Amino acid sequence: MPEAASPESAPQDDRVGIAGLKPGYQIAAACALALIAVAVCVHTAMLFFHVAPSNTLTKQHGDVVDAWIYPEFEQNWKLFAPNPLQQNIAVQARAELRTADGGVRTTDWYDLSAQDGAAIDGSLLPSHTRQNELRRAWDFYVGSHDAQNRPVGPRGQLSEQYIRRIAYMRLHRERPGGKGDTIARVQLRSRTTNVRPPKWSEEKVSPKPVYRLLAWWTVSPDDLPLAGTEGGAR
Repeated sequence: MPEAASPESAPQDDRVGIAGLKPGYQIAAACALALIAVAVCVHTAMLFFHVAPSNTLTKQHGDVVDAWIYPEFEQNWKLFAPNPLQQNIAVQARAELRTADGGVRTTDWYDLSAQDGAAIDGSLLPSHTRQNELRRAWDFYVGSHDAQNRPVGPRGQLSEQYIRRIAYMRLHRERPGGKGDTIARVQLRSRTTNVRPPKWSEEKVSPKPVYRLLAWWTVSPDDLPLAGTEGGAR
């Protein structure tokens, strides 16, 4: 009578990976890998057309590219850009406080851009808000105003409201006043300094900063992110 085969002597299937799966699972895995490959190719192509110079395809389908890129995959550099940014722009703000005893006091300037830079410096997962909110808000304001800070289009008022509310919220977090003090007015300015050229360059640039000062604006109930609760009270 023949002996039963031991488990050690039974034939073993040496196939690994997808090949070791049952046919149904092999088909499912292959389809999943194909979809992932297509998604990677599409994403790479969208990124390329987003940073590439303007061309026929981006002119015709730029809205599709933008819809894919913004806001999660935004790129802040341009492929083949001949002139990188040569200036550092810092956005600063200060507040006029109405003190609890009825007086008025003006705070020092708070460098909001420096605060954002310190928050993301060395961070493995920097906040998208810290990287872009203030910078894009200031770009929005500058792009919709002339050199005298007058709006040049219908988006001017919107850009003013946006940058003002960001400034107010940042100052609100700093709690510049004492107990019972409120922020009555806020003022913004930008500080632009030239990036020093490399040592081998003969280019001469002024190290003196240039300021762009905006007018004071009075905080209104619509500017208060905690309206109905704390308001502007300290």
